[in-house]
Amino acid sequence: MLFFQIAIGVGILVATIVGATESVDWRVAIGAAVVPSALMFGLMLRLPDSPRWLVKAGQDDRARTALERVRPSGTDVSGELRDIEDLVEAEQTASTRGWRGLRAPWVRPALVVGCGLAIFTQLSGIEMIVYYSPTILTDNGFSDSAALRVSVALGATYLVTQLIGLAIIDRVGRRRLTLITLPGAALALIVLGTFFVTGNDGEAQVPYIIATLIAFMAFTAGGIQLMGWLTGSEIYPLATREAGAAAQSASLWGTNLLITLTLLSIIDTIGTGQTFWLYAAFNIAGFVFLYRRMPELTGRSLEQIEKRLSDGRFRPADFAGSR
Repeated sequence: MLFFQIAIGVGILVATIVGATESVDWRVAIGAAVVPSALMFGLMLRLPDSPRWLVKAGQDDRARTALERVRPSGTDVSGELRDIEDLVEAEQTASTRGWRGLRAPWVRPALVVGCGLAIFTQLSGIEMIVYYSPTILTDNGFSDSAALRVSVALGATYLVTQLIGLAIIDRVGRRRLTLITLPGAALALIVLGTFFVTGNDGEAQVPYIIATLIAFMAFTAGGIQLMGWLTGSEIYPLATREAGAAAQSASLWGTNLLITLTLLSIIDTIGTGQTFWLYAAFNIAGFVFLYRRMPELTGRSLEQIEKRLSDGRFRPADFAGSR
């Protein structure tokens, strides 16, 4: 998860730098995306099959070979292979498993929190800023070069605050970090909206608009943006974890698609400032939802989290003060 989040931040920063390089034709900039795609495709061909999947398919010998391939030479993987076999057996014999298991009443609280968190990760407005900040800024009087430089600054802020958030998340706590940063993101969007609604978006206010955009990016990238992927590997019972993580991912990208399709139309309909206020309201709604529904998962083992779910004690108050 650490490297996944860092990779996203690096990718955004590199993409904005390439896009802001005015000496590069826009067709070349877009076509350059083929390079990392081709590299990823080539590296994927060398990835070994998952030992866990091979065990589930009854191919224990291939599972052993796959484990030995990714472990130091000469390592005895017999113990690790037995652990995988035990986990696979536990998953296959569980009464609640797979997609059908997500509908079980005792699993539903985890699904609600996971998918709700994924949706609010996107409704926070971070994708609006990452995807459309140059368009929004140029439509409101910024020069093309200034808008692109702001995008680079936002990409750098995304990466740096992701690194900071990942460094402190286990000390601060997942729930606490999210609830601390969401009000800051909402306030930044309210201030941004006020600049545009009141007409204070001219040249004199440019430094303040940029500073507020960077503040929003810092609060969001270092807070709720970390949680959309992280919780998917933690909150679901073992036998439903794959389906739960898939449902959470679908919720996240489905919301992302909705934002991509509707954002510019919303701006044209209600205005730039009012759109910032709308996303500020989403952040406030996300704060209320997570305050009421998301327990503090930091410091709890996967087994402890599953036990709380099975006991019907998956509310914030049920996790308070115990590790």
